[in-house]
Amino acid sequence: MTQSTITKTERAPGAGIRVALFATCITDTMKPSVPIATVKLLERLGCTVVFPKSQTCCGQIMANTGYFKETVSTVKNFVRSFGDEEYVVAPSGSCVASVRHQHEMIAEHAGDKELAADASSTAKRTYDISEFLVDVLGVTDVGAWFPHKVAYHPSCHGKRFIHLGDRPLQLLQAVGGLQLVDLPGADQCCGFGGTFSLKNSDMSVAMASDKARNVIDSGAEYVVGGDHACLMNIAGVLHRQRSGVKTIHLAEILASTQEEGAR
Repeated sequence: MTQSTITKTERAPGAGIRVALFATCITDTMKPSVPIATVKLLERLGCTVVFPKSQTCCGQIMANTGYFKETVSTVKNFVRSFGDEEYVVAPSGSCVASVRHQHEMIAEHAGDKELAADASSTAKRTYDISEFLVDVLGVTDVGAWFPHKVAYHPSCHGKRFIHLGDRPLQLLQAVGGLQLVDLPGADQCCGFGGTFSLKNSDMSVAMASDKARNVIDSGAEYVVGGDHACLMNIAGVLHRQRSGVKTIHLAEILASTQEEGAR
């Protein structure tokens, strides 16, 4: 589906579909252009996007560190914020993985069966942006234009927990002007891992350095991913090495159009 098809068709693929945006705390705080791009993309496809203002963190960092009791209130708030929505969409495979694989477990650990059931139900309606586009809207060509050489980094949570597979690649391959290049060692972790990068900083830097070297060797102008935390970690090394390679979120590429001009 080309951009002209999207703008001229009588019924856009997202027409009549209400989407609740789960912005995630790290993108909202560190890279607000990512949730903004997500909204822009979804609205261009005809979706009605709402933003529950009560949303906060998904609780992943606390849960990963073993603070299950302290995470319960976060799970409750997520269910309260999104429990009535048919579709919850986030620009973060990592946070979606937390919702799907931790929320029900946290509630069960607290002995709250009602919360566990609500968390399970809400999790089934929570999608990474690439899943929502390909599986729900049924589109891969979203009318994007990005005339640059790009390498794709699949984040660990997106690849191993929610099994995004080749959905992001399908979307990238349909972007006008974009040249997708192979990333050596693409399956290797970038070394972020939330608190892992703080508790094991030397190892994290080594892993990020390996990833940055592979990005540079790919010849890409941009490295794209579906999790800003991973991109932020990789960007730190690329910047310190003065490589000139930039990082960009998948949603930002998909939201770009030819009319806006090349970056």
